[in-house]
Parts: sequence; C-alpha cells; structure tokens
Amino acid sequence: MSELVLTEDHGRVRHVVLNRPEKRNAFNLELVDALDGALQDVAADPSVHVVLLRGAGKMFSSGVDLMALGAQVGDVSQLRPFRQRWLQAAQRLEDMPKATVCMIHGGCIGGALETALACDLRTMAAEAVTGLPETRIGLIPDVGGSSRLPQVVGLGRAKELIMTGKLVDGTEAERLGLVNRVAPAAELEQVTGALIDELLLCAPVAVGLAKRAMDASARPALSTTLELEVALQESCARTEDFQEGAKAFVEKRQPEFSGR
Repeated sequence: MSELVLTEDHGRVRHVVLNRPEKRNAFNLELVDALDGALQDVAADPSVHVVLLRGAGKMFSSGVDLMALGAQVGDVSQLRPFRQRWLQAAQRLEDMPKATVCMIHGGCIGGALETALACDLRTMAAEAVTGLPETRIGLIPDVGGSSRLPQVVGLGRAKELIMTGKLVDGTEAERLGLVNRVAPAAELEQVTGALIDELLLCAPVAVGLAKRAMDASARPALSTTLELEVALQESCARTEDFQEGAKAFVEKRQPEFSGR
C-alpha cells in the first residue's frame, strides 16, 4: 500500500488516513489512486464493520492540489480522467456495504468536502472550516458535490453554500446538517469514537442494507447528475473567468471576472 494513504485496524474499525501532510493532504492523482486502492481493500474485508476516513497533520485536506489545477487551465483534456478516478474513490465510500465516517479537523475544502460527502456520516472540529469555494475561481463542485450536497443539507442551503463559495466552521456545519457531530478539536477523536461505538452496536448486514436503501431513495438519478457535473465543469474550464480565477488564486488576490 502506498505511504500516501495509511491504514490502521482498531478492532472492527479501519482507519484510512490521508498521509500527505506536507501538502495539506491536497489531492493529486497519486493520492486519489492510493485512496481508491485502500478503499477497495477495506470494502472486500469482512472483518471490518466501520471505516473511518481522516487526515494526517494539521488538516483533513485542502482539496485539489494546485499543481493539478494549474495543469488544467485552458486545457480540459485531463479534467475528465482525473475527475473520474477521484469520483471512483468517492463512490467506493458510498457503495461499500459498511458504515463510513469522515473525521474533519483543520480544514476540508472543495474536493475534500466532496469526498467527505460520499461518507455516510461526518464529524468535525468546531474550529475547523469547510466549504465548496469552486465558484470563486470560476468552476463548480464536480466530484459529486453539486449532486450530494443538496441531499444532505437541502436545496436552498446547498445553493447558498455553492453559489457564494463561502466557508463555514464546525458549529455552523452542524447547524446546517452538513456534519453529524461537532466538538472542540481536543475532543474530536473521543466524540467520533462514541459515534462509531453506536454504529458497532448494530448488525453490520442490516446497517449495510439500510444504507443501500436510503441512498437509492435519496439519490435515484445520481449517475445522471454526476455526468452532468463534469460536462458543465468542462464548459467552466474553457472560460476566461476560470483562467482569471486560477491566476488570482495563485497570486492571492481577488479575481476580476468578466462573465466570459
């Protein structure tokens, strides 16, 4: 297994740990593939009943690696393949017949939150920040965020979060229904462990089948909307606004969008 993703077994719980802390666990193709491999392994392991996804270092993840983002400015040829491999990893979290929990500390931005949304449950440090700021650089959330967030927090709140690109802290995230439990950073592991203990009290086959039924009810057209996301993202990636947004992000200034 790649050292970019570590796995630790704690009884019937497997921790899957993003391990690129020097880059704030930003997702590049190598990290995406390592995560997908780890999730494929745990999905096939009957001894594991609950999966905990977390990040090493100071934050869960800052989202997409800026180098991967920069490579796509003005060139959409790599957007779909990169996105499809990332989406495949996220889909494993949603599709596996086990409870999946994401523990968020520090920050969970953009594609990182989209990955967390593929988990069944989320816990978050009160001081941490999360959000989908893609529209602020001329893109849309396209790793399932535009499809899954409305089902988690409701359409109106999802529109506000995505269309304004704002970030919220853990307390606000819990109020919106984006996360299930919130705690001070020093208590987050304990609170997450208590939630996992509740899951372990239940029959794993029943949990997996209940998960399948609820996901099918909540997102009956997911495959269609996921394909729409990437088609719309390709349109965004061709715009002058995205080129300006990406440049402004790197230069740490406000972009001047033209609507073209």
